[in-house]
Amino acid sequence: MKTNFAVLQQLKLVLLVAICFFTSLFVKADEVDTIITQIMADRHIPGLQLAVVKDKKIIKTQGYGVANLQDDIAVTNHTVFSINSMTKAFTGVALLQLVEKGVISLDDEVGKHLPELPKAWHKIQIKHLMAHTSGLPKILSGYYIDLIVRGDPKAAWKKVQTLPMISDINTRFDYNQTGYVIVGKIIDKYVDGSFVEFITDHQLKPVGMHLTAESGFEYMTPVIKNQARQYLYERKTKRFVNIYGRFFYMMRTAAGMNSTATELAQYLIALQSNKLVKNTKLLWNPIKLNNGKIGGFSKLENGYAIGWQVLDRKHYPAVSASGGNAVTMIHYPENNVSIVVLTNLAGALPIQFVDNIAAHYIEDFKL
Repeated sequence: MKTNFAVLQQLKLVLLVAICFFTSLFVKADEVDTIITQIMADRHIPGLQLAVVKDKKIIKTQGYGVANLQDDIAVTNHTVFSINSMTKAFTGVALLQLVEKGVISLDDEVGKHLPELPKAWHKIQIKHLMAHTSGLPKILSGYYIDLIVRGDPKAAWKKVQTLPMISDINTRFDYNQTGYVIVGKIIDKYVDGSFVEFITDHQLKPVGMHLTAESGFEYMTPVIKNQARQYLYERKTKRFVNIYGRFFYMMRTAAGMNSTATELAQYLIALQSNKLVKNTKLLWNPIKLNNGKIGGFSKLENGYAIGWQVLDRKHYPAVSASGGNAVTMIHYPENNVSIVVLTNLAGALPIQFVDNIAAHYIEDFKL
């Protein structure tokens, strides 16, 4: 009887611990839901999708608000969002896969692989293209944007090659899509098929990102099932307007993919588990300028690596990939936590509030 009583007491203890654990998770979930609802109201975000990863396991997925204002369609875990420049992170992984195969090096000069490019571009290293420190003229500026919008990206590419360099190589950070056009041409040169097929076959399919693979690399032209519409909020008129974007093939190493928060969470787990590349340090270490400093978008995103932004800070350092001022995925390597936030509002800037969400999953997180 004593033995049975001891076993019963142990079972009660285990059950109590389990109840406390799951209660804690549900409380956190409720707190996070409340925070997100408030953020959406403050920032006029129509729809949002969330995924949280802890210790390489997805512990929360949730859809909030509406994917389509016109028809009042709710966001679900299967809603597909345009991820815009988050695409660059996948391009970075594709490059690193070629590096690990010995096909290229991040230190290679572009003239080695594409000798037909202007001579002034030849000394630029591949890592400079990825980190926006190349000094190249910008293909997405002024007249060249007009050419692309009118459906003539080849003319824009031809014209931009006649322009002078903006700055010396690797002397400053300056966000620039021209480098990613070149990266696409390098990848195309060494893979079977196209860089789109290479990313699909060597990243999306192995990770089980089926909705991402089916949705493809262009936002507007194809009909994509369960797709969220993109909006902009006009503060003066207090109304939403539609955003229409088209990504021609040449630009798709820089932008154009569509995905879900759950599948991006799976992707982050695959990277942490070294299933896609062996060495994520090469992927996530910020590229240093010639003066030894790093450069990025802001005081928060103060560095840039191989297609990924770097939050180089004393506490809770992180790497992130964002796009369209609407979506962010972030990984806190010291804490084994990752957060994915997708919205359908250009200007939502989830990178500005993702730390608030992470604080509920990282112990003693101080904002």
